[in-house]
Amino acid sequence: MSVDTTEELTPTIIGVADSTHYLVGCLDKQHNLVGLSPEKDVTVLNSLVEAKDFLRDHNISSALLEFQTAYDEMCGNPSPSRVTERISL
Repeated sequence: MSVDTTEELTPTIIGVADSTHYLVGCLDKQHNLVGLSPEKDVTVLNSLVEAKDFLRDHNISSALLEFQTAYDEMCGNPSPSRVTERISL
């Protein structure tokens, strides 16, 4: 499998309602969460503070913060709710 290294990736932190962790990586154009680099997987951290520190440690100064909920799916809504905001680190 080849990877397009010119693809635009957006540093992202995803929090899921009622979850005790945050997913940290990059969103590609198809809204897939991937690792910060091709060699790494998505990182799972225990708090938003840890997620921000992790991105800072990788020289990232802003990220997309996205909160998701599973309640829409449980209620039969056709697409999940996502609340997003660009944050400075």
